[in-house]
Amino acid sequence: MNVVKNQQEVLSTSAPRALTSLRVAAIAAAAVTVLLAGCGGGDKGEKASQTAAKVNKEEITVHQINFVLQRQQGLKPEQAEAASKQVLERLIEQELAVQKGQELKIDRDPKVVQQIEAAKREIIARAYVERIGESVAKPTAEEVSKYYNEKPALFKDRRIFSLQELAIEAKPEQFAAIREKLQASKNMAEFAEFLKANDLRFQGNQAVRAAEQLPLAGLDAIARMKDGDSAVTQTPNGLTVLFLVGSRSQPVDEVRARPAIEAFLSNQRKSEQVQKDIKALREAAKIEYVGKFAEGAPGAAASAPAAATTPAATAPVAPAQDAAAATPAPAASGLDANAISKGMGLK
Repeated sequence: MNVVKNQQEVLSTSAPRALTSLRVAAIAAAAVTVLLAGCGGGDKGEKASQTAAKVNKEEITVHQINFVLQRQQGLKPEQAEAASKQVLERLIEQELAVQKGQELKIDRDPKVVQQIEAAKREIIARAYVERIGESVAKPTAEEVSKYYNEKPALFKDRRIFSLQELAIEAKPEQFAAIREKLQASKNMAEFAEFLKANDLRFQGNQAVRAAEQLPLAGLDAIARMKDGDSAVTQTPNGLTVLFLVGSRSQPVDEVRARPAIEAFLSNQRKSEQVQKDIKALREAAKIEYVGKFAEGAPGAAASAPAAATTPAATAPVAPAQDAAAATPAPAASGLDANAISKGMGLK
C-alpha cells in the first residue's frame, strides 16, 4: 500500500465544529455583556463602555478581550466572566511589555521588524484566500448524495481495520523469495521469523484505523481485502508488506455523513478556486528571478508559496464516537501517526 500524502490537518465532522464555533461566539458575546455592565453600560458613551482597563496612557478594550475569547475552545457559558478577567490580566501584562519594549526601541530591531512584516503578509494573504473562498457555491444535496454513494468504503461499507505492517530492506533479486514465503506463511509471526533467519532487516508496527483515517488513494484497495489478506508494495529500499489482521463493520448513514461531506466538498472547491486564482495572478504578473535563483527558475510551476495560504481540503470523517473506537496503537514506518493523519481522518 502506498501511503499517499494528501490533504492536511485532522478535523472532526463539520457539524460539531460549527456548533463549537457558535458556542465560542456566544460565550464571547456573554463576556462582552458582562464587561459592558461592569464598565457602566452605554450611559457614558460608546468609547467609555468599550474600555476594560487603562495601562498608563493606553486603553485595553472589550473588543480585544472578545477577540482572544473567540480563539479559545471548550469554554462554558458559566466560565465567561472568569475567563474574561483572566484574558484582561494577560492583556495588561502584554501591554506593559509592549510599552517597555517600545521604550527600549525593541520595536525597531531589524529582526523584530522582519517578524512583524512577515506576520502582516501572512495575515493579509490568508484574509485574501478566505475572501476567495466566500464566493464558492455550497455543494447541493444531490452532490452530497452522489459523493456518499461513490464512496461506499467510507460510508455504507465502512470498516475499522486492525493492520500490521512490515517495512523490509531488500534487494530486487530477493523480492521473489520474499513474496513466495509471504504467500506460504500462515501469519505475520511466521513470516517475520523467515525474515530474521535470512538476515533481512525490517521494521514492524501495528495500528487500528477507521476507513476515513487511511490515505484516500489507497482506501479502496484495503477495503477489498479480507481478514487475513496481505498486500505488497515495492519501495526504494525494498518492500512494504501490509497485513489485515481483522476488521469490523461500522457503517455511517447519509444523514450522519452529510455535514462532513458538505465540509469536504466546500473546502475542496475553495482549494481549487484559490489555486486557479493564484495561477491567474502569476500569469498576469511580471515575475523575474534574480541571481542564483534565476538558474533553473521554476516559472509558472512554482506555486509553493501559495500553498501555504490555500485552504486545506478537509476530507469527510466519521462521527466522533466512531473515531474514538478506532484509537490507534503506537505506530511507525508507513503507518506512523503522521502518515496516517494525511488520510481521510485528518488530525
